[in-house]
Amino acid sequence: MDYNKAPIDHSPFDWQRTVHQDMKVKDWIVPQWQSEKKDWNVVLLGAPLSRSSISVSGASEFPNAFRQSWEKFSTYYIDEDIDIRELTVADIGNVKMHVTDILRCHQHIEDAMESVAETYPNALKVTIGGDHSVTAATIRGLKKVMPEKKIGILQLDTHLDLRSTDDHGPTNGTPIRQLIEGRVIEGKHVYNIGLHGFYNAPSLIEAANDYEVHRIRLKELRQKGIEQTIQDILSVLMEQVDFIYVTVDMDVLDISYAPGVPASTPGGMRSDELFEILYEVGKCDGIGAIDFVCIDPTKDNSVQATVKTTTYAFLTFLASFYQHRVKKFEAL
Repeated sequence: MDYNKAPIDHSPFDWQRTVHQDMKVKDWIVPQWQSEKKDWNVVLLGAPLSRSSISVSGASEFPNAFRQSWEKFSTYYIDEDIDIRELTVADIGNVKMHVTDILRCHQHIEDAMESVAETYPNALKVTIGGDHSVTAATIRGLKKVMPEKKIGILQLDTHLDLRSTDDHGPTNGTPIRQLIEGRVIEGKHVYNIGLHGFYNAPSLIEAANDYEVHRIRLKELRQKGIEQTIQDILSVLMEQVDFIYVTVDMDVLDISYAPGVPASTPGGMRSDELFEILYEVGKCDGIGAIDFVCIDPTKDNSVQATVKTTTYAFLTFLASFYQHRVKKFEAL
């Protein structure tokens, strides 16, 4: 698809950027339409859709809330004593949404990602949702650009997202099933981490068994340890697929850490566990795309804890990506 005809709008929210020693994220991420640069390490695309959510959701408001949070964060990561400002990151803008037509919205997301993947083939693709239905459309767009490549999925989620579209259409509870039944991916190449509690029906477990989806319960993750679990999963996926997509549904976090999600639950992951997972995941050379979905700023608390936690998660992943992949490559 011609990039100039892609259904993408400039972000309606744009910071005044200044370059200085104590750089904030708002000064670092560059609006693509303000730059002549063509070769980016990372490209960022907003997918502000929430009408396809089973739960009442204002997740469509998150891409801009995410951008507004950038002034709260520095590019310096004290945990690893690194500054990620040398990583080049472009904000592509938001996918155009139709007011009422969900299927058209999904098609726009698919078309936009196809165009982005063609235009920036070497960049890490980051999608900011939106509800979890955007993941299916995003991966379909990627698959169009690399039809011969096998795609694997690392899913951080409280839910399996294997509902049938026959029930309510292509909702946020269906993306993994959509992709499997559409032969875009194989179920055996999906690893879901973080399942817990009383939030998945027996019919979905049956579907997971039928599709051979791998399930790592939160209890198992903690028993085995995050580093070993992630390394083992990625090692297997790297042998089986050509491209790994990471999808982070922020409802994987416990309600006390993420009140601003459409389907908040007790018993979930702690934020420090999520950050540790994403730091480990960021080391993997096979990961070409990641999304963050199901964050509802309208349900968040007064200090926007969930919005800030998602931004922190995004930056943690990029810090690892920069430290273990970009700098390593540049040193060769």
